[in-house]
This record gives sequence, structure tokens and C-alpha cells, in this order.
Amino acid sequence: MKSNLTRIIAIAAMAGAATVMISGCSVARKQETVGQYIDGSAVTTEIKAKLANDPATSAANINVKTIDGGVVQLSGFAKSQHEKDRAGELARSVKGVTQVHNGLVVKP
Repeated sequence: MKSNLTRIIAIAAMAGAATVMISGCSVARKQETVGQYIDGSAVTTEIKAKLANDPATSAANINVKTIDGGVVQLSGFAKSQHEKDRAGELARSVKGVTQVHNGLVVKP
């Protein structure tokens, strides 16, 4: 009897774990899959690297977020209109980027 109870508890625990793992296939409900999230992270990382390596931009003041379908959102502050424009150009140059929303604010 004790053996059957242990077996039932073990099966219930495995079923619960499987349910959690299956529902974990979506990073956020009705948004990105894990694969899309990883691709978005790679795009974000590449954009940040380009911003850091470009003498006309300051990666420290620019936030990058990549969402579904390669849409990139830039936010933060730029020292000039040129820096804002350059950040947008660099983001658009990355493979996988389909659209850039340049929300950088030029500091006076």
C-alpha cells in the first residue's frame, strides 16, 4: 500500500513538472516563444556592441529592446541629433532587425 502511494505521488510530481515545462515554452503569455526571445537577445547584444564600438555613440546611455519579429526599441538619451540618428542607423544595420523605433531623447 505504501509503495502504491509513493508511486502515485511520484507520478503526480512528474506530471506537474511536465506541465510547468510545457507552459514555459512561452516567455510571456501570447508574446514571444523561447526561440524568439533568444533571437531577440542576440540582436540586442549585437546592437549594443555596435553602439559601444562606434565613436559617435554612447552605449551607456542607450537602452535597446528587441521584441517580436525583429522590432527594436531604442530609449534613453543622446548627446545630439547626430548620435540619435547614428544609433538608429546602427540598429537597422543588424541582421534580423525589421523595424526600429528610435525613442532616444536629445539632451539639451
